[in-house]
Amino acid sequence: MKDKIFGVLQRVGRSFMLPIAILPVAGLFLGIGGSFTNANMIEAYGLAGILGEGTFLYALLSVLNKCGDIVFANLPILFAMGVAIGMAKKEKEVAALAAAIAFFIMHSAIGAMLSVTNAATTLPNGSVASVVGIESLQMGVFGGIIVGLGVAALHNRFYKIELPQVLSFFGGTRFVPIICSIVYLIVGIIMFYIWPVIQQGIYAVGDVVRSSGYAGTLIYGIMERALIPFGLHHVFYLPFWQTAVGGTATIDGSLIEGAQNIFFAQLASPNTTIFDVEATRFMAGKFPLMIFGLPGAALAMYKTAKTEKKQVAGGLLLSAALTSMLTGITEPLEFTFLFIAPILYAIHCFFAGCAYMFMHIFKVGVGMTFSGGLIDLTLFGIMQGNAKTNWIWVVFVGIVYFVVYFLVFTVLIKKFNFKTPGREDDDVETKLYTRADVNAAKAGNTAGAAAGGVDAVSQLICQGLGGKKNISDVDCCATRLRCTVIDSSKVQDALLKQSGAAGVIHKGLGVQVIYGPKVTVIKSNLEDYLASPASDIAVDVPVPAPVQTNQQTEQKTVDKKEEVFSSFVEGRVADISEAPDEAFAGKLMGDGIVMFPKGNTIYAPADATIETVFPTKHAIGLKTKQGTEILLHVGIDTVKLDGKGFTVFVKDGDSVQKGDKLMEVDLNYIAENAASTAIPMVFTNLEPNQKIVWKDTNKTEYQAKEDIITIQ
Repeated sequence: MKDKIFGVLQRVGRSFMLPIAILPVAGLFLGIGGSFTNANMIEAYGLAGILGEGTFLYALLSVLNKCGDIVFANLPILFAMGVAIGMAKKEKEVAALAAAIAFFIMHSAIGAMLSVTNAATTLPNGSVASVVGIESLQMGVFGGIIVGLGVAALHNRFYKIELPQVLSFFGGTRFVPIICSIVYLIVGIIMFYIWPVIQQGIYAVGDVVRSSGYAGTLIYGIMERALIPFGLHHVFYLPFWQTAVGGTATIDGSLIEGAQNIFFAQLASPNTTIFDVEATRFMAGKFPLMIFGLPGAALAMYKTAKTEKKQVAGGLLLSAALTSMLTGITEPLEFTFLFIAPILYAIHCFFAGCAYMFMHIFKVGVGMTFSGGLIDLTLFGIMQGNAKTNWIWVVFVGIVYFVVYFLVFTVLIKKFNFKTPGREDDDVETKLYTRADVNAAKAGNTAGAAAGGVDAVSQLICQGLGGKKNISDVDCCATRLRCTVIDSSKVQDALLKQSGAAGVIHKGLGVQVIYGPKVTVIKSNLEDYLASPASDIAVDVPVPAPVQTNQQTEQKTVDKKEEVFSSFVEGRVADISEAPDEAFAGKLMGDGIVMFPKGNTIYAPADATIETVFPTKHAIGLKTKQGTEILLHVGIDTVKLDGKGFTVFVKDGDSVQKGDKLMEVDLNYIAENAASTAIPMVFTNLEPNQKIVWKDTNKTEYQAKEDIITIQ
């Protein structure tokens, strides 16, 4: 249960990154536009002639300011759509549209309830706000997150739903916005009653945070860094940045919630004389850490490197240090000493907490968009003036941090002989480490660990495709794994065949690996493997015993009764070797026939049980009473149609009689959008002593349901 909750929280944290990622650009717009149109700044720098009201630059910068402000003003709906996209498994664009619709409906329902009950006049000040032009409750980004998570759950549950034939048009992805609209109409009504209570609870939490003083800021900074290795830091800091937990403030007559929102509202306001430190306490601590502290750690690692490795280590560390200083992106440095010596990371977390506390003590009012690098410090600190931000304390504290990081890391690296870059054994590559390396280490996934729970077949497929970095896309159809690679020369057919493949087909950068009807399971296992830390480390994979395919099965002679199979569609019939696809024509999946249809209705060729209706509806697997497995593959390369052009009347587990209707197809649509309308019928598990016998060798055109062949 704990692992499941942790996994969900990680996914939620990652889903926050999409709306958060737009903030740096919006912040730049707002920072540049707001700074250079601020009357006090224009006057202070004597720029009225070129930047004063009425000038072209003033007009341009005002536009820039408004464009940045609109993003921060509408973060709730951006979070609704972004979280829905991040949490949706497939058809993410549908989830985004459904989230936007649900967001409008929820707030419209709340607005209607406010109107009919006249509750707006009785609620506390600040409880009601305009949300995308709708009078509603002030829910902030929490409202967007509630919508995003709920829509994603509904989307993942219903995007493949099949409705009765009379309602089939509204099935699948079309059903998602419908069910989301209904649900969030109800959610809106419920929120009208319960959100004011929740809101008071949030305000209470915010009061506790604010009353915690410097100690609370210290703990916040430690926790923010400590959660980075787990990918949960976004979940932690977001409530402080975007909700009332991080404080509230009335700016130009509007109630603003969340530390970052407060800072940028003040940045956009011409009436701001000093930035609210109670808001920036949750952001400013990053600046001495990123610009000074971590570069000090990098210098310590360089100074302690072996002489013969200093040049290589120096290049890597300099690049990482400059990245940290300029942009605030710290992964190369943080994950390097987290991987090599977790104690260094623990010390780093404590120093981080102290940095936040010192910025709070010295009343530094510098905010940020996303990271605490020199770019943000310049825009939101230096350019705003020291009187408004006290940014100079970043430099004073930062210099101390540079020295402290350098000395502490130098002493500890030497004392405990940590293998930081440049101090590795001679046979170990000098490198900086990443999150993937750390995750792999946590999973105990070293070069010899392949047998410890890693799917050996998936591992072999990955290696056969040239390794994880060479794989750009994984998909499957009814019988084959369809992969796109970056460099086709790295693909090793021999390894892929060792994994149980009946054959491998190359089409440019596309690789088709033939496994037969069980390919969906193989695909799922491969996707799970590629998503795991195990796939990030190249290993010498021990070749497993080949998976038994129809062609590799031990030869047995089984006596079976003759089975007669009828034409499953009106049209021309031919030997499977005439199929316009080399995998079918080469009998890589088994022997059979191919029909070139004239009719649009597909019938059961024998009494059988429906084993599989593929999600894309282009193929059906059947099994006769004698155990003969049949694959009907409607069209060539029709998996890409994603079910369009197919109407299926059966489902997994159904029993059908010869001649029962299985599906209807739009031949014109398939002809226009796929490689061919040809329909192979493949017998995937024929015994060596079985053969196909034609009823009439001279006849090629058949009506549907006529007997064609016998298996003897």
